[in-house]
Amino acid sequence: MKIAPVVLEGEHVRLVPLESAHAEGIAALLDDTLTAYFQKPFRTLADARAMIDDALMAQAAGTALAFTTIERASGRIAGGSRFLNIRSHDRVAEIGFTYVGRAFQRSAVNTEAKLLMLGHAFDAWAANRVEFKTDSLNVQSRAALARLGAVEEGTLRNHMLMSDGRLRHSVYFSVLPAEWPAVRDRLRARLQRGGTKS
Repeated sequence: MKIAPVVLEGEHVRLVPLESAHAEGIAALLDDTLTAYFQKPFRTLADARAMIDDALMAQAAGTALAFTTIERASGRIAGGSRFLNIRSHDRVAEIGFTYVGRAFQRSAVNTEAKLLMLGHAFDAWAANRVEFKTDSLNVQSRAALARLGAVEEGTLRNHMLMSDGRLRHSVYFSVLPAEWPAVRDRLRARLQRGGTKS
């Protein structure tokens, strides 16, 4: 697996390498709840800058690859996501740290971003596994991963200590290479419907 910054191009979005210059555009998306289920939520410009610094440090270590999501029609920052917990020897990566601004939700933005990232993992990296984890309380995220076609594997109890002191249980999902074509077809069909779940 060659872990290097790359631009992933779709019809609706471009995923570009995350950089410090994106902080203000990211901060403009934030509200009190957008990243509430993150272990370390970010809500302010200072938080966004700290998140970028953390992501770029992990990227420099070869364990992450972070993207900013740009809506092509407007040229605006719509959100972000990253590959994390990359294990090159095993050809395994997690997709996470995903956030989409309220104005871009229920659109093609997140659907196509997932399609592009999964495509990069399976087609460029020949990944053996792509995993996702989400807070057990995040019902919306769990439902979205199930609709995607990811397989729910189980719950790691008391997995993370959240910034407010709560012990989070994390629910794991995965997609394997044999499952990727069906997942890809689901995402493409959803894009034809405008990217929404219906």
